[in-house]
Amino acid sequence: MDSIILYQKIQAFYEDNKRMPSVREIRDRIIRTKSMRKTKELVDALVDEGVLRRDKKGKLTPTNLFTSVKKLGFVEAGFPSPAEEELLDTMTLDEWLIQRREATYMLEVKGQSMINAGIRPGDTALVERGKQPKHGDIVIACVDGKWTMKYYHILPGKKIVLVPANPKFPTIYPKEELRIEAIVTAIIRKY
Repeated sequence: MDSIILYQKIQAFYEDNKRMPSVREIRDRIIRTKSMRKTKELVDALVDEGVLRRDKKGKLTPTNLFTSVKKLGFVEAGFPSPAEEELLDTMTLDEWLIQRREATYMLEVKGQSMINAGIRPGDTALVERGKQPKHGDIVIACVDGKWTMKYYHILPGKKIVLVPANPKFPTIYPKEELRIEAIVTAIIRKY
């Protein structure tokens, strides 16, 4: 079996099952052979080419090739212009959106208080713990025992307030407790 075809079949297995196949599954379900030696040779060749990786236990793990998305060009959001498709790069969404994986997590947005910042109910907020907030950052905060997403503002005298992006909601002036849990790094919306 050609290594490109094998890679495509392993990638299809990965997409269908949300996990990498074992070498035995590659032998039985993808290559459909009885030879484990031949299967291992083909898999080892893909590992040598950098298409697949092995973890410390020897299990197959996906490379960026399994999750990357093509960046094909630009689109004009102003006046229409001729567009040409050309492959500019490939990258994973993780590479583009996440700087510190161990400190990053996602939250689903509820409520309308950040609507004028383009953050709507049902959006997914990608947030990062451990960063020092700056004036104007959108933060996830625990204020007086309640959780919220708001703009972080520093007033004269270094007083911290949390400001909504919707005039129908009040600015929050912490009374007892203010703990900044994370800073919003991206908003993801599916249509």
